[in-house]
Amino acid sequence: MKNGRQYLESLHDERYVYVDGERIEDLSKHPAFRGIIQTLALLYDYAADPANELSYLAPETGAPANKAFLIPRSVDDLKDRRLALTRLAGRTAGLVGRSPDHVAGFLAGFASAPDVFARGGAQFAENVGRFYRKALAEDIFVSYTIVPPQVDRSKTAQGQEEAFLQVGVCTERDDGIVVRGAQMLGTGAAVSNYLFVSCIVPLKPGDEDYALSFVLPIGTPGLKLYCRPPYAVGKSSVFDYPLSTRFDESDALAVFDDVFVPWENAFVYRDVELTRAQFHETAAHVLGNTQAQIRLSVKMKFIAGLARKIAATNRTEQIPSVQEKLADLGSLAAIVEGMVLASEASSSLDRNGVARPNPRFLYAVMGLQAELYPRAIGLLRELAGGGVLQVPSSYKELLNPETAADIKRYVRSTGVPSEERIKLFRLAWDMIGSEFAGRHQQYEMFYAGAPYVAKGYAYRNYRYDEVVAMVDEFLAGYDLQTEGRG
Repeated sequence: MKNGRQYLESLHDERYVYVDGERIEDLSKHPAFRGIIQTLALLYDYAADPANELSYLAPETGAPANKAFLIPRSVDDLKDRRLALTRLAGRTAGLVGRSPDHVAGFLAGFASAPDVFARGGAQFAENVGRFYRKALAEDIFVSYTIVPPQVDRSKTAQGQEEAFLQVGVCTERDDGIVVRGAQMLGTGAAVSNYLFVSCIVPLKPGDEDYALSFVLPIGTPGLKLYCRPPYAVGKSSVFDYPLSTRFDESDALAVFDDVFVPWENAFVYRDVELTRAQFHETAAHVLGNTQAQIRLSVKMKFIAGLARKIAATNRTEQIPSVQEKLADLGSLAAIVEGMVLASEASSSLDRNGVARPNPRFLYAVMGLQAELYPRAIGLLRELAGGGVLQVPSSYKELLNPETAADIKRYVRSTGVPSEERIKLFRLAWDMIGSEFAGRHQQYEMFYAGAPYVAKGYAYRNYRYDEVVAMVDEFLAGYDLQTEGRG
């Protein structure tokens, strides 16, 4: 189990991370990354503390490992994993979307089904198992880029106006492959240890050069990460921006400038069918997305709690219309939590003995994610009202003798001192109105891709055969000859 100090040390490599046109030499000291790196270090310390029960004895290595990497073999394993991931998400109120426990679930799913990867060759199944054991032993933070850049979404890789816009293999060597191109959306990539690279967008015959799956260290020569504008830079304090300053995990475009990938790091090679099968014929997609919904459940609870505290601070909690909005928020949060629990309770064992959460319920809530989250934020926005706008420009107005008396007298609530009220409403603004907040709304709306993609998962996994059979049985119960037709 890696601790926070070891995580910080792991970031000192030759990675190329760019912000504002400059390469960042030491991410831990840069204002764009300092806060999230400190947060991740605390997560590693929390997970490494035996008192928090986030480790298990991994049969693959015979040593303790993070429960995020657990291959569940029973409903009890799923519950144990859920409780561990819930505790981890609780440390950040569910606001770090691609924390180290996310891709860990995908890796566990891959390793649980070596037979799938063996279809491309026995060596690829061996590679998956080897890297999984390495991740277990070293508690590796793996991020991923699995979506092509948005150059022309009407075409797959082969139809783009030039080759290798999407990452693909340009050279095959005896000792590995050389890849070229780009991939998005590397959330957390800049502060991770390894990058998993593949394509979850369906490919077609003729796209073989781009039908890949591999891992590589972030410091690999030729790999460059171009980050979006950071939200932590320029913020006055943690007090004023408690989320932006600590939880901005960054998103990055990953550019592969003729990057060498040794064969032992390749999972899929030039196989269109297998590139998709790795996600959906293994438990990878359901395990990774279960973590995401556990995290979302924690986040929705936090939003509901924040709204309830604002209502209490404003002394509006007894107003029926306010209670109605709070009821809606609680219902939205309960839907996410309930679907996670339902998918776990009705899980089943696959052909490899892996306990898979029921996709009927898991993908149902994913299909609604683009509607549930904005609705929750909208309700929080209504309940906060003008309170998030009538706050001082920064914490300094609470300290300056010229301004402190006015702020403390007029920006307060009955029974709630000025500092506490301002602290609460600054948190609310960082949740609904800051750049950080806007990014999170976009993130949750497009977490599983465009909304039609997420709803496609829900449609395919609902089991419509079952409910159509109900209708057919009912229709079969009467006809033109049935007595009493009128």
